Amino acid sequence: MATSALRSLWAEPRPTNAPDRGPRDWALVVALVGWSVVEVVFRQDLAPRPLLLLYTLAVLGPLLWRRTHPLVAVAVCFGTLTTLDIVRILTGSQGGLLNSMSAALILAYALFRWGSGREAASGLGVILLWLPITTVADPTSLADTVGAYAFFLFAAALGAAIRYRAKIRIRDIDHAKAREREQLARELHDTVAHHVSGIAIQAQAGRAIAASHPERAVEALAIIEDAATRTLTELRAIVGVLRATQDTEFAPQPGVAEVEQLATDGQTRPCVEVTLSGEFDDLSPAVGAAIYRLAQESVTNARRHARHATQVTVAVTGDADQVRLTIDDDGSSGAGGRAPAGYGLVGMRERASLLGGTFHAGPAAERGWRVEAVLPRTGTPR
Repeated sequence: MATSALRSLWAEPRPTNAPDRGPRDWALVVALVGWSVVEVVFRQDLAPRPLLLLYTLAVLGPLLWRRTHPLVAVAVCFGTLTTLDIVRILTGSQGGLLNSMSAALILAYALFRWGSGREAASGLGVILLWLPITTVADPTSLADTVGAYAFFLFAAALGAAIRYRAKIRIRDIDHAKAREREQLARELHDTVAHHVSGIAIQAQAGRAIAASHPERAVEALAIIEDAATRTLTELRAIVGVLRATQDTEFAPQPGVAEVEQLATDGQTRPCVEVTLSGEFDDLSPAVGAAIYRLAQESVTNARRHARHATQVTVAVTGDADQVRLTIDDDGSSGAGGRAPAGYGLVGMRERASLLGGTFHAGPAAERGWRVEAVLPRTGTPR
């Protein structure tokens, strides 16, 4: 089992979301350069200035590439430090080093945060090779030596811990998106099945009356044509949506009309008020179901998480091209509408995106929390 775990760690790939070098990286280097200059000016027990310059360049330069090339940064930094310390030992150079060199801990952290398993193991070997050499070049007490090892190992462990925490969060977000895709596909499947059932019934009726009442058979064909067109529209919406095999009920899904059922009688707190305005005829069933699900989830979140909320307002507006859903609560600022782990909002955003719409949730301008979704009437997926 231990061998399998080591092989798994060795084969661990790099994280795919490593950020590029940005202004904060340059700000970090500038701050460390300033720290180094202050030490050079005020400290008297330092090694020769040329040697300090080489140490500073060896540590600060690789910091700019610590995320994109963590192993290279560690190899350049600690390889150079090892060479310089060997030169110090051989020449007997005296004097202390800059405290700002402790920034090398950042590289140890970055190695395990952004490097692959092979890079982390190789880079750790370079660091562990340098540590005993630097203790010879700059003799310290046993406690200081143990502390140096502990600091570098802690930095590496912290990088690994944050890396795996981020990995678990990404996995949970992916699961939330997958669940939302599955539910949406199931609802679309049920709608299509409803249309197909209607087509089959009309076809049977038309066949039965074709001989005696040809004109009624033509009417049945028109109904079949309309239902088939709707079915094709819903089938196009299913494309790209992954669906797991589950039992389904072959019945129409709730739509915009059912949003009114979320309203309360005013005796329950918070009070939920629903307003429907605009045109909702010929609305895609997938969009209608999505509006209902988003409103239902938002109202549930407001009831659970909006502190001191007394009012939740749900407004649905339909126009010629799109449907807009807005949910506001008057809870304490920043407190409402958020799912316990944040994944409810991820699922809601995924549902809106699958239907070609937009989704936003956040604190309102004055008080409470606002959820806003805009969906095209046809529910065209991206």
